[in-house]
Amino acid sequence: MELTTVWFALIAILWMGYFALEGFDFGVGMLLPILGRSDRERRVLINTIGPVWDGNEVWLLVAGGATFAAFPEWYATLFSGFYLPLLLILVALIVRGLAFEYRHKRDDASWRQRWDLVLIIGSFVPAVLWGVAFANILRGVPIDADFEYVGGFFNLLNPYALLGGAMTLLLFLTHGAMFIALKTDGPIRYAARALAVKLGVAAAAVAVLFLGWTQVKTGDAASAVAFVVAALALVAGIAAAVAGREGWAFLGTFVAIAVGVAGLFLALFPDVMPSTLADGTSLTTTNAAATAYTLKIMTVVAAIFTPMVLAYQAWTYWVFRKRIAVHHIPEPVLAAGPR
Repeated sequence: MELTTVWFALIAILWMGYFALEGFDFGVGMLLPILGRSDRERRVLINTIGPVWDGNEVWLLVAGGATFAAFPEWYATLFSGFYLPLLLILVALIVRGLAFEYRHKRDDASWRQRWDLVLIIGSFVPAVLWGVAFANILRGVPIDADFEYVGGFFNLLNPYALLGGAMTLLLFLTHGAMFIALKTDGPIRYAARALAVKLGVAAAAVAVLFLGWTQVKTGDAASAVAFVVAALALVAGIAAAVAGREGWAFLGTFVAIAVGVAGLFLALFPDVMPSTLADGTSLTTTNAAATAYTLKIMTVVAAIFTPMVLAYQAWTYWVFRKRIAVHHIPEPVLAAGPR
């Protein structure tokens, strides 16, 4: 297997991990006003993701860095052409991080409510825009013969891309509700489980539409298999939630998102950014790749450090594996922030 293919697969795995992990904490953030009726309940929700949200974002940083090093032409065209939506995502992630850190700094209800709003918006914006961005990559964008994006912002707001944004939004909401049901106890747990079922049905309907559209446009046999597995995993997760099996329910949405992303990359390969222009040039794993020597060095580094990072993150989830409930949150809330 060529190293360009290896690195395309590794980048796909990084995005699979990012969406499957960051997806649930986006969902928790968006569900804050729905499942968190009181300040103590909102603290419970925030504390379910407090120890892990920043670790989940490492997957995004590594995916971006790997793309820059392995496929510099892809990185340059993507970040210049999608500058505005990616900037909005970056700003949302920054202010979202600030909300986690500053919410507890003052014992003032209005102060916490304002930071809660920042957290909700900071979770909503990436949840939608990541779907829009990836849908446009799959659909193709106007790229000229010099690998330059020549479209505008509104080229990205097409029906296919908006459907992709709706899919990621609903999937992350479902995934977040499953995670809350898994990590909490008491009334929040049961409310989250019931909500996860309702959201899951809507997410499944939109996902079938988007993945079916993708399969017709650019899919092959491998992507079809991945999409079917993703759909079955999502249905199984919903069924497990109905049966009260929160662990299996969360695993179902986790697998559905991860395998669904894998299917999108399979449908994209060997392109990395197809062009919609007749006289344009599509970016592929060949013409967008770095030198062979660069890829060799990167492969050695990845082989050494990737297992270490995975082991550390797995240890973090193991340490913070227990459920939490409202009675774990003191009243009034003067405790330290979610760490």
